[in-house]
Amino acid sequence: MKKNYVLDTNVLLHDPQAIFKFEDNHVVIPIYVIEEVDQFKREGSERGRNARQICRLLDDIRDKHGALSNGVTFPSGGSLSVAVPSRRLELPSAVDKGSMDAAILQTAFEIRKTDTARPTVFVTMDTNLRIRADALGMVAQTYENERVEVDDLETGISELEVDGPEIDGFFREGAWTPPASNHWAPNVCVLLRDRNNPSHTALGRYDGSRQQVVALRTPREGVMGVRPRNKEQAFALDLLLDENIRLVTLVGKAGTGKTLLALAAGLRRTVEEGIYTRMLVSRPIMPLGRDLGFLPGDVDEKLNPWMQPIFDNLEFLFSSGAKKGVRAYAELLESGQIQVEPLTYIRGRSLPQQFIIVDEAQNLTPHEIKTIITRSGDGTKIVLTGDPGQIDNPYVDNASNGLTIAAERFHGEKLAAHITLAKGERSELAELAANLL
Repeated sequence: MKKNYVLDTNVLLHDPQAIFKFEDNHVVIPIYVIEEVDQFKREGSERGRNARQICRLLDDIRDKHGALSNGVTFPSGGSLSVAVPSRRLELPSAVDKGSMDAAILQTAFEIRKTDTARPTVFVTMDTNLRIRADALGMVAQTYENERVEVDDLETGISELEVDGPEIDGFFREGAWTPPASNHWAPNVCVLLRDRNNPSHTALGRYDGSRQQVVALRTPREGVMGVRPRNKEQAFALDLLLDENIRLVTLVGKAGTGKTLLALAAGLRRTVEEGIYTRMLVSRPIMPLGRDLGFLPGDVDEKLNPWMQPIFDNLEFLFSSGAKKGVRAYAELLESGQIQVEPLTYIRGRSLPQQFIIVDEAQNLTPHEIKTIITRSGDGTKIVLTGDPGQIDNPYVDNASNGLTIAAERFHGEKLAAHITLAKGERSELAELAANLL
């Protein structure tokens, strides 16, 4: 049965193409939404770009198909209209009748009253507004098109019970051919377990081109002094060191080693082996708690507090594994072989033959993740790390952030791989806090 979907402003600011993603249903944009979008179109942020895009999109539809007030039909069978309420606000409660949210919600009530043949659903990404709409008797839901629940995300690891001699053969040959009944995606990490002796195991990765499980390439001595402490970290290092995999997403709670492993692999491939010309490390500038305001100094001095977690990890790597000493990475920074910078200025750049690490990627929107990945030039590898449980960006949540969506969308692609790191290794206290708090 066809429905009327009334969209809130935040849906269009999150995804300007949302008007085309309701199949054969009728999409309604309240006139108040157009007014709110107009307030953001001058911003230089992604929200401002999306506001300008939806304005151009609606104007193009109006120009080609006629007045939006009368409704236009899409080839998919769906339709779109801009609704203007015929009367003043009459919401049956003591809510602020002068607010824009109330005006948008009132439009949904009027659509439901005038079109009784089709159910009306109010779509908003504002949790509080959904609660208010439900309390007033309106069916409300969030925008589901670009949502990937963390619990539904593939871990990137598969476990299979086999006979003991097959594991022994895997250690000898460095490869094992799985039964035809196993349909694994490329680059899925595999734990082979002896069905008669559960402690007899082997770690490998499924090579889609060879259709075999191949041995991990993680060196026994570790990477830059860092040795994997669990199977997930061993899998992650193997993916990070493989130049044939161009996109790696690492998801895990605090202390699981996401950033440290990525930096260690990047240093090995860039500084020691020269596979990449530069290691570029970046993270979104999102404060935890109340922002301190403007910081003094030049650009580098302003960025130091934001990038300090990266410098802390680099110091640890050079003090524990490298021979150059604790502060030796300063020379690599000065020479440009290691570059630490914010994501603000990445648009329009082309980045060939580089090892790019984007830390705290859970604070990025899907559009921002797309912008980053499309900057990659020939020979570039991109690593996205983050914890969907620690989001500071008010415009995304643990299901709509760019990290989880990228991991889901690239699943099954031979150039991409994903691992969910489960066990914290920072310290016993950090692991306990991550589990209890």
